Amino acid sequence: MSRLWSRTTASLVPYVPGEQPQDRRYVKLNTNENPYPPSPAVEAALRAFDPAALRLYPDPESRALRAALAETYGVPAERIFVGNGSDEILAFAFQAFFDPDPAAPVLFPDVTYSFYPVYAGLYGVPFRTVPLDDAFAVPVDAFLAPCGGVVLPNPNAPTGRALPLSDLERIVAAHPDRAVVVDEAYVDFGCETALPLLDRYDNLLVVQTTSKARSLAGLRVGYAFGSRALVEGLERVRDSFNSYTVDRLAQSLAAASLSDPAWFEETRARIVGTRERTARRLEKLGFEVVPSTANFLFAKPPKLGGAGLYEALKERGILVRYFRKPRIDGYVRITVGTPEEMDALVVEVARLLGEAP
Repeated sequence: MSRLWSRTTASLVPYVPGEQPQDRRYVKLNTNENPYPPSPAVEAALRAFDPAALRLYPDPESRALRAALAETYGVPAERIFVGNGSDEILAFAFQAFFDPDPAAPVLFPDVTYSFYPVYAGLYGVPFRTVPLDDAFAVPVDAFLAPCGGVVLPNPNAPTGRALPLSDLERIVAAHPDRAVVVDEAYVDFGCETALPLLDRYDNLLVVQTTSKARSLAGLRVGYAFGSRALVEGLERVRDSFNSYTVDRLAQSLAAASLSDPAWFEETRARIVGTRERTARRLEKLGFEVVPSTANFLFAKPPKLGGAGLYEALKERGILVRYFRKPRIDGYVRITVGTPEEMDALVVEVARLLGEAP
């Protein structure tokens, strides 16, 4: 700890991202990246991009990309915000909508995306975690209590479980004067989106990303849908921080990714199919597998424990995600890769358990 740090910096417990090792070649199933390349439309846009344009600042309002998003999702462009990944948008939301009021904490699940408490600590936002039930389902009634706002991933991470739209609406309707942020990073793999609620609730912000279903994790483009008041709040925070958060190339390639719905539907269907096949195979090996509507599986092995399985697989060249945290330290999170990668996973797991794959 440096004497030059502020008190806030000294108090932070930063988010720890999944491993990106460089020491060897791994079957990489630990960071929920899409196993397939982006749409050919992205490659074409990349080849056509004029490098000379990089001498100019990007459009701070991402107007062309917002127009493409408006056409794809049926939401007016003025109700769309674009950011440098959904993480940036979530950080802006904590700044824009939640007050440092101990009497009105923000609510989010106890087992969830671990960036939420980091943002709360960074911006001095009090929060209260709501325990998931024993099956890792979100207890909806607990999110109806008075609070300073709600942040809820749907489907949840790292569990993969999702709430139906009717339950999301109950939560949004219970807090008409508070922002409810629904983080839909994994929504495209079988979960109902909250977008149909936007016209009825001006307190709802729906956050999505190009990182998962559109295979653009390396591009860093996210977007949010909400009332004009919420979008303007995000814009005010952005323009008090850095007006040019999304570069020209990122805006161009993200827009191109939206132009190929056939690739999008085919790729996500392949991932969902591989997810379901892998879940059944792991269950036959004795795993407890949480029902998932994401591009990953949250599973508890019958032997070795979460840490033991993680370490054993890493030694064999396969990376999965392990969380050394209460309630979930017996589990691993497994990104859905290609069928060949998942075959390799199941074979190694079976060997470790002394079972036939």
